[in-house]
Amino acid sequence: MTDSALYIGDVMHHRLRPRAHRFRYRVFWLLLDLDEIDGLAARLRLFSRNRFNVLSISDKDYGAARLDRAGVESLIREAGHRPAGGAIRLFTMPRVMGYAFNPLSIYFCYRRSGELDAVIYEVRNTFKQRHSYFFAVDSSDEACLHQTCGKNFYVSPFMGVGMTYEFALSQPRERFSVAIRGLDAEGLLIATALAATRCELTDARLFRAFIGFPFLTIKVIVAIHWEALRLWLKGTRLHTRPPPPAYSISHIGSASESV
Repeated sequence: MTDSALYIGDVMHHRLRPRAHRFRYRVFWLLLDLDEIDGLAARLRLFSRNRFNVLSISDKDYGAARLDRAGVESLIREAGHRPAGGAIRLFTMPRVMGYAFNPLSIYFCYRRSGELDAVIYEVRNTFKQRHSYFFAVDSSDEACLHQTCGKNFYVSPFMGVGMTYEFALSQPRERFSVAIRGLDAEGLLIATALAATRCELTDARLFRAFIGFPFLTIKVIVAIHWEALRLWLKGTRLHTRPPPPAYSISHIGSASESV
């Protein structure tokens, strides 16, 4: 048994204005303990690091944080926080037959005691730009972590930057979920949610996931552009893309906890 795992579940997007727009699709993700990645690549025939395979993971897909402890801890220091020295686990989509697109990857950074210390959301848009949001966790005893922050990074031409994000995040155990609400001056504009179930990370499980979702990452990028076309046909206003933030990470404080 490893701390790394396969998660299979659903993603939902619901835009409320100016016209209602909703879609849902099935996907899978990997939860990778950064200290286990090379061992997993050596053990699993269908998974590799930095080389082609049915499923793979590549350092260059993850910006400043990369896929090693030093990269993530450097990003944590950039956010003005002291690394806690415990496990670092990445929730992400792998490359499928060499292709990857991850709108959202999440780093869970733990203390040596095993308690969650910080969470980093790495967001990527379709213009090959990335930005990370960091928040410290005061206590990880509760079932769900809640955090609010300003939106600092352009993601979609159908939404401006002047918005607020509300996160609701569980820790990746037998079940995992994250919900993100985007609010503008008029209130809730968009709600997205992800919910998944944990499976053991084995070649057999990876093969079933690949057969079930053979074009996973291509499906994601096609779905993004297809839904963008539908929004455009509905008359949704376009927003001009501003320059990306000068800094790679936004420090958004500490999470509050609730059940």
